[in-house]
Formats: sequence, structure tokens, C-alpha cells
Amino acid sequence: MQIDPRGPRFAAALTTLVLSAVLITGSGALLAAQTAVFALGAFGGPRYSPYGRLYRVAVRPRLPPPGELEDARPPRFAQGVGAVFGLLGTVGYLTGAHWLGLAATALALAAAFLNAAFGYCLGCEMYLLVRRVRSA
Repeated sequence: MQIDPRGPRFAAALTTLVLSAVLITGSGALLAAQTAVFALGAFGGPRYSPYGRLYRVAVRPRLPPPGELEDARPPRFAQGVGAVFGLLGTVGYLTGAHWLGLAATALALAAAFLNAAFGYCLGCEMYLLVRRVRSA
């Protein structure tokens, strides 16, 4: 499946806002909601991702067509990595291990910000590295 590369950056921008709010409020519930968004994107792909749907319905129609499309697998893998960090952070916040919640949220926020601001997807790079290692 091929996707508009601007969609994951849009999702990363929304994720950056949500994760920033989690760090400010320490809300395990808000992080749990973001983790569900990550999981939907990882397991269902962009079609089932709430941020992906918002991009397709509200943003993409207002933009010119993308210059090129990209493979959906690396961003889906990145969403899975985000889900793991989100799950760890949610468990941390909800069990009183706030240090774990803060650390996992901060790491996920750093990755989301890199993608939103600079188009550098750490999870996508991890996916490509795993593919290279497996094929070697």
C-alpha cells in the first residue's frame, strides 16, 4: 500500500501536541488514548488511524497531489514502536511509577517531534534497519 508522505507528518504533529499535554498533565488516561491511536495505526494501517482519517478527510483535499507516494509499512512499524512506548508510559502513570511514564512519553515525544518538524521518522529508520539485517 502506498500513502501520501504528508499524512504521517500530520499525524506526528498531532501526536507531538498530545504527548506534550501528557507530559504537562501527567495524565495516564490521555496517554492511554494516544496509545490506542498508535495501535490502530500499527495494526489497521492509515485507513483505521484516527489521525490518518482526519488527514484524508480534512487536510489532503485542500493540498495539491503529493509529488510521490511512499510505502505504508515503515510508518506502520513506527506506530507499533509508539504503541510500545505508549503502553509502557501508561502502565507507569497508572501504577504510580511516574518516572517510567515520563521517560516513555518523553522518548515517544522526541520521535514524534523529529518526524513532525524535520520529516525524520525514527521508527521508519528502525524498520529499514531490521529489513536489512533480516535480508543479510
